[in-house]
Amino acid sequence: MEFRIADRGLRIFGSARDELCRRFLPVTFDLKRLALPASPKLVSLALGVVVFGAIITPFQAAAADSAARQASLIASPEPGWPQFRGPRRDGISDERGLLQTWPEGGPKLLWSVTGVGRGFSSPTFGDGRWYLTGDFGEDLYVLAHDLDGKPLWRAKNGASWLNQYQGARGSVTYSAGRVYHQNAHGRIACLDAAKGKEFWSVDLLQRFRGENITWGLSDCLIVDERLVYATAGGQDALLVALDKITGAVVWQSAPLRESNSSAETAGYAPPILVRFAGRRLLIGCTASHLFCADADTGKLQWLRARPTSYSVLAMSPVLSGDGVFMTAPFGPPGALHRLIAPASADATVGVEDAWTTKLDTAQGGVVHVNGRLFGSYYPRRGGWAALDAATGKVLYEAPELVKGAAIFADSRLYALCEDGWMLLLRDADTQFEGKGRFRFTTLRDRDAWAHPVILDGRLYLRYHDTLKCYDVRDATAAPGG
Repeated sequence: MEFRIADRGLRIFGSARDELCRRFLPVTFDLKRLALPASPKLVSLALGVVVFGAIITPFQAAAADSAARQASLIASPEPGWPQFRGPRRDGISDERGLLQTWPEGGPKLLWSVTGVGRGFSSPTFGDGRWYLTGDFGEDLYVLAHDLDGKPLWRAKNGASWLNQYQGARGSVTYSAGRVYHQNAHGRIACLDAAKGKEFWSVDLLQRFRGENITWGLSDCLIVDERLVYATAGGQDALLVALDKITGAVVWQSAPLRESNSSAETAGYAPPILVRFAGRRLLIGCTASHLFCADADTGKLQWLRARPTSYSVLAMSPVLSGDGVFMTAPFGPPGALHRLIAPASADATVGVEDAWTTKLDTAQGGVVHVNGRLFGSYYPRRGGWAALDAATGKVLYEAPELVKGAAIFADSRLYALCEDGWMLLLRDADTQFEGKGRFRFTTLRDRDAWAHPVILDGRLYLRYHDTLKCYDVRDATAAPGG
């Protein structure tokens, strides 16, 4: 690009004929108005900077706008594994330096703790402790242990679940020295993470006139810097946001009703928190809908009907690019729903359907990694599959593997099958390649449903009354992985 001094100003010429130059050339500046020094070299230099900024700024703005329209998960402000399925609720650990192949019989068992109660929840971590929930007779307790498995405290949070599939449901969420938990009957409690003292509680169903669901509320609460979010599914509110310090209601959304029917109840699937187009969005499930709501106001953005035979939407929605993947058994096909940026500041976020799939994961969860979605089928034994996240096409399947719950860490899929086998799998492009397995527990009812957890080189597995911790660090790996 060349600058030339003209008698009344500066004219710019470009030798390249790309779109950038064609858009901005020629450009003339009046030297008197700019009040620049008379030296042609200084004028050229100064105006070169001005013109460069004039050219680049629109492209910077376009890039910023594009970035704002990309969807991303909003991580917990806490480090480690403070909530269900990890810091972003995506079932993905950022750890490196883990064993890429397990020895015969599996990784080394560091410790095993019994007496944690009956339940399907997974451990979460904060302040050098792990937290777990368990049912003990007619009561549910929140438990705290140190990282060596030593018990520190336990605190009651209402009644246990004594109907079908007995056991504690929701996992604890840790935030800023407090832990938050919702039991199967909708009682939300905020406890001191160090001692277990209860600071406040809210009976969600009673407060917002909701009804419990067939197999008990199973939400794992989202807690950010200021609020606790919960799906009330009541006559007075679909969603609520509570002040995390006091438990006071900050906002409540309108109930979800179709025609003159009663308000739709909550589903089983814990929601996710997403940033998109300058908005913070709660994406979760009722008994028969996938919903998207503004996390700052509770205003509903869109709905997608997902009726199933037993009103079970149990898998957390999965963010995949600019879309949300959701599926469930005994209902319509799984689908990816693309987010559409609002047309104006007061408009709502839109949605469009992209593709469908036969994958029908239930409570085991789906992981999105490297452009692929990994999950298990539901009927009978199940089987696992890898999907192309862009198209929904099945890339390969492993029908011989029993369905279960999976997380991903250091290029490996950790799959806890509901029959008690723990698998280490590698995505080998056209198949799951087994890199290790061991029998975690022997059971009768195929109900090893708690999701695995990986933190600080340790793998945590829970089956009802027992939590085990395994060392999965690769001692030969370089520091930092």
